[in-house]
Amino acid sequence: MNGQPMPCSQEEIGTLFLFEKLAPDQIARLCRDGRVEAFEPGPVYQEGDPAACFYVLLEGTLILSRRIGNYDVEVNRSSSRGVYAGAFHAYLGDRVQQVYNNSLRVIEPSRFFVLPAETFAGIMRDWFPMAVHLLEGLFFGIKNTQEAVGQRERLLALGSLSAGLTHELNNPAAAAVRATSALRERVAGMRHKLGAIAAGPYRRDSLEALVEVQERAAERVAKTAGTLSPLEASDREDAVSDWLEAQGIADGWQLAPTFVQAGLDTDWLDQVAAAVDEGTLEGAVRWLNYTVETELLMNEIEDSTTRISALVTAAKQYSQLDRAPYQVADVNELLDSTLLMVSGKIGPRITVVREYDRTLPKIPAYPGELNQVWTNLIDNAVSAMKSTDAEGTLTVRTARDGGHLLVEFGDTGPGVPAEIRDRIFDPFFTTKPVGEGTGLGLDISWRIVVNKHHGDLRVRSVPGDTRFQVRLPLTSTDSNAPQEPS
Repeated sequence: MNGQPMPCSQEEIGTLFLFEKLAPDQIARLCRDGRVEAFEPGPVYQEGDPAACFYVLLEGTLILSRRIGNYDVEVNRSSSRGVYAGAFHAYLGDRVQQVYNNSLRVIEPSRFFVLPAETFAGIMRDWFPMAVHLLEGLFFGIKNTQEAVGQRERLLALGSLSAGLTHELNNPAAAAVRATSALRERVAGMRHKLGAIAAGPYRRDSLEALVEVQERAAERVAKTAGTLSPLEASDREDAVSDWLEAQGIADGWQLAPTFVQAGLDTDWLDQVAAAVDEGTLEGAVRWLNYTVETELLMNEIEDSTTRISALVTAAKQYSQLDRAPYQVADVNELLDSTLLMVSGKIGPRITVVREYDRTLPKIPAYPGELNQVWTNLIDNAVSAMKSTDAEGTLTVRTARDGGHLLVEFGDTGPGVPAEIRDRIFDPFFTTKPVGEGTGLGLDISWRIVVNKHHGDLRVRSVPGDTRFQVRLPLTSTDSNAPQEPS
């Protein structure tokens, strides 16, 4: 928006704090190359437009704002003479993208001293060559440091997740190895016992009945294994041991736990006794014990390998390695995969509560980067709760909030002090001990949510109830946004 041109007064320009130390010929150059413009209430320039001018307020009131989702969020309001905005990075030239990084508007008739970006850059280089070098070093130094520490932050997170995933995979993998080794022994025992049965005095009808009992036992293992309480299991083991002892089967107490674990009782043993002759009962019972043990071990192997498969699936979901970077995604699924990946770090003293709205639609997003946001926010919540050495609760909630999808991470930690609440999203700001935090976790999360997804990230906190809230648009205005298949 162009303002109304007005005469440039060297006297007035010379009173601005930016220019008060300049020589008269320098003030004259400012008035010659620059201009004064008057603006009625309304916009002066828009965020994202090419940065064409450098503005210095002479009188009036300005407001600077940033676009977040569908909202313009005010970041500064001032009536102070000399405050500036616009193309103040013009001296960096084409090494950075020269666009306005905020929007400027005035709320009353206002006047600005305006310098074209090229003129501002030339004056900076001519008058302040050392200052330009210092500013360049500062700008690119901070940028490079932020990128390096951000990379380190991602590597630390990857290392933590890898350790957690290794721990989670190790348990079911070790269980599967143990069960496989035990299964080999049981199968060998079954072959030996089967040979003894084949050589024994079993009638054909007894063998057929025994095989039928064996099949029913295997079916019952699949349906009822592990459903008894410890007290019920103990009582049933005593009853089965007594039954086996009454039948003259030696060391029946060693067989009883396997039968009981499979959900088998004395009624089932009565069926076995009715199917075979008294002289062959013990051999039949021991053979059936091998059968039951084999079924239980195969169940354990199946459970372990299923767990491993679920972990691998979660890891793929978390990393998004086999998917497009921008796609339609189910946020609830992303949260589940992240929680599974970081479960080792959460630990047993923290209870995780999921309060998901299962009716939420999928949204266009960068799932891999959102998973990084979830990881950062969960890590902060867990660290806060662990700092109190008390048990805690992490509540992860999703809901619809107008035209946005809300993801909220609540923790029962000590809270974020009011005096630092406005600084927690700043780069390199951290309250963690030296070596434990880079200060970029929330900054990275902010940039992913706000800049990349046009959403909103905020915090509400009192002691015992801290909530980080992420709001993401339900739909995208990007014409290239992915569409959910119909």
